[in-house]
Amino acid sequence: MKKYIIGRVIKSIISVFIVISIVIVMLFTLIPKTNIFKNDTSIQKMKGDARTTYMYSKWDELGYLDYVSFNEMCTNEADDYSACVALKADEVEKVIARYEANNYKIETLSSGQVFAYHEFNIFELLGHFYGKVLQIDHPNKIKDESNPDLERKYYVGNDYNGLPAIMCSGCEYKYQVYFDGSFPFIHQNVITLDFGTSYPTKTGIETLTVINGGQGNQKSVEQTFPTGSTQKSPLIQHSCRYKASSTLDKMDKNKFTDNYALCDSSYDSPSMITTSYIFGISSLVIAYLISIPAGIYMARKKGKIADKIGIAYINFLSAVPSLAFIFIVKQIGQGFGFPDKFPQYGFGDIRSYILPILILALLNTSGLMMWTRRYMIDQSNADYVKFAKAKGLSESEIFNRHILKNAIIPIVNGIPGAIILCISGSVITESVFAIPGMGKMLPDSINLLNNNMVITLTFIYTTLSVFSVLAGDLLMTLVDPRIKLTEKGD
Repeated sequence: MKKYIIGRVIKSIISVFIVISIVIVMLFTLIPKTNIFKNDTSIQKMKGDARTTYMYSKWDELGYLDYVSFNEMCTNEADDYSACVALKADEVEKVIARYEANNYKIETLSSGQVFAYHEFNIFELLGHFYGKVLQIDHPNKIKDESNPDLERKYYVGNDYNGLPAIMCSGCEYKYQVYFDGSFPFIHQNVITLDFGTSYPTKTGIETLTVINGGQGNQKSVEQTFPTGSTQKSPLIQHSCRYKASSTLDKMDKNKFTDNYALCDSSYDSPSMITTSYIFGISSLVIAYLISIPAGIYMARKKGKIADKIGIAYINFLSAVPSLAFIFIVKQIGQGFGFPDKFPQYGFGDIRSYILPILILALLNTSGLMMWTRRYMIDQSNADYVKFAKAKGLSESEIFNRHILKNAIIPIVNGIPGAIILCISGSVITESVFAIPGMGKMLPDSINLLNNNMVITLTFIYTTLSVFSVLAGDLLMTLVDPRIKLTEKGD
């Protein structure tokens, strides 16, 4: 079994790698790179050299090419830096020749300065992305010329809550491994993923921070800082990263005794991913509580009035477009005083959740009811059911002890996927109710050509989808030990 699981995990990782690679190649080669500026308001105000420099700098930042400014060219390749920056023809020509020899193209600005750039081919695009996506923190990570005496070590200490933590000096993050009250209770900053920054929306903010960061207003709580100062602050000390000595200000020194003063803030509303999970999980639980008993009852009353009503309900939900159904329920809900938009009452009011959760739940019930009924009826025609009847077992015993046990297996197989994929939310429902979740992030990112965000979301959805299939298979073996995922001797 262990060998099988390891093999499945390896295959899953390869599948994710292939999907992400295809998406990267499509985004960076099939779409003209000038299109990314269509929604950038900053570039619309620029002209001449400033505009050109901005474009190449942004392409470099987003991974399209390697851009080298004139000053960097002189720094990297000039024999005489002063002569190069003074535009001495001989020195500049030598620098240009060296860059051209390395397959860089040279362009000239209207000011007379030149710059070099090298557009990445497919393999360089993938190498550039995968070379930076996995970040491993270590004591030699920080390079700060203004702090040459920075101590570099791991050590065990107590955090601001008095709990033990593995800490580091010289790493990017001060807290490497720590404990808190949020699931899964043990957290780490040793290994992180870097998918780049968001652009053109949320410019400069890491894509994972956009997805995982809180929303709303900053939430201050009373806490004690390393200097001994106790005050209300929104800073999350476990997230504190190294800040260059030249940028430390008076407020930083009032709170911190070292350079680990660049911290994330807490907010009074959950992140987009958490928001989608709240709606997704809640609706899924309701859908299963309605659908499974209803499907079982329909199977037991096959051909009778209860079964016919259930089939009519399934056909109605299948025939009515999702958008139309959402607006029908929304209109009915408004008659009972429920808000038509989530922000009307916000996260703190239960009325904001009822209609969207109810709609998502009802949209899921038809499929679950149909398959539960079908599995139950298929099993009721099996030979073991005839044998059970011959033994004199009642209809209730046959359904509950035998048929349900076998019919529920395919339903159980889909539960992990349904739970995990709640993260994707619902594009239509979240849009109609203006819910700040993840549902509409992917189509919005595609429309805005936010490449890094598209790659990040693709990675999340693909990883969850692939591993949810494995989780479903493993759950089947727990429900029914007769099911084996491997052949004998494997």
